[in-house]
Amino acid sequence: VQLQAFGGGLVQAGESLRLSCAASGSIFSINVMGWYRQAPGKERELVASITFDVGTDYADSVKGRFTISRDNAKNTVYLQMNSLKPEDTAVYYCAAGWYRRLKSTRTYDYWGQGTQVTVSS
Repeated sequence: VQLQAFGGGLVQAGESLRLSCAASGSIFSINVMGWYRQAPGKERELVASITFDVGTDYADSVKGRFTISRDNAKNTVYLQMNSLKPEDTAVYYCAAGWYRRLKSTRTYDYWGQGTQVTVSS
């Protein structure tokens, strides 16, 4: 599976951005996609995920501001980011993998290139 991310940029606090992640290749081998981010000096964290035919999850820090969605026909996942804050500044990575229902675990095996999001105050 190949993932290609788009949409990062420089915005001011309070503004919005939308990230896109297009998946290609062996799409049948994934049933969950997510967005991670990593700020300088910090660990990579999961921001949002969408499990196909199950639902979405968000980090507490972005609940109510970010929305993850999926266009099945385009094999693309979006991350709509509203009311951006300077602390949202990070490199955002798209990831895809498999959700094991019985164990309720998600494993991300595929990663796209990062896209920089910078929010100025």
